[in-house]
Amino acid sequence: MLEIIPGILEKEWGEIERKINLVKSFAKAIHIDIIDGKFAPNTTFLDPAPFARYTLPPSGQDLLFEVHLMVEEPIQYLKPFADAGFKRFLGHIEKMSDQVEFVAQGELLGEVGLAIDGLTSLDVVKVPYSDLDCVLIMTIKAGESGQVFVPEYLEKVRTLRQAQGQFLQIEIDGGINDKTIVEARNAGATRFVANSFIFNSENPQSQFQLLQKQLLD
Repeated sequence: MLEIIPGILEKEWGEIERKINLVKSFAKAIHIDIIDGKFAPNTTFLDPAPFARYTLPPSGQDLLFEVHLMVEEPIQYLKPFADAGFKRFLGHIEKMSDQVEFVAQGELLGEVGLAIDGLTSLDVVKVPYSDLDCVLIMTIKAGESGQVFVPEYLEKVRTLRQAQGQFLQIEIDGGINDKTIVEARNAGATRFVANSFIFNSENPQSQFQLLQKQLLD
């Protein structure tokens, strides 16, 4: 199933909450970016606790929250975010010392995937893809929103889709708009994280619906 997921990368809780409230009525999942200043020269809001009002019952029953861990040793963030109600955990392999253990711990808490930055090769993945719920491929350099989509990074999506068939969920993050989402779909992606295209608009729902339309055309 093809799915559009609004992505939020912010330094302040107030702005995160504002964006959650903008999309929670029509999105089925929300993607929260976490950056610790070590993975990339940027730092986001890092406290999982306030999310509980949106992730845990009764308000969070119909909305899945996934956390995109652009951090050093993402395994240390798994339990705190799981305790706050997150159900999907995407950890970057670039600063992960033990992929097997990250996946094993993540599987105990929800869905787990490995995230791969734009310049990183698929050869760096050391876990069987059959052990993963999904793979996140960056189509930018991870760490900042609002960047321009790099189509060359879709080659990894094509390679994965050809090798893994239709069983692997492949998520794309970075520079998604009404044009690039078609390129990503045609390459074999199934989930599409959109940040600026949705939120830098007076009507986020209409932008979301435009992306949906592009996927179906």
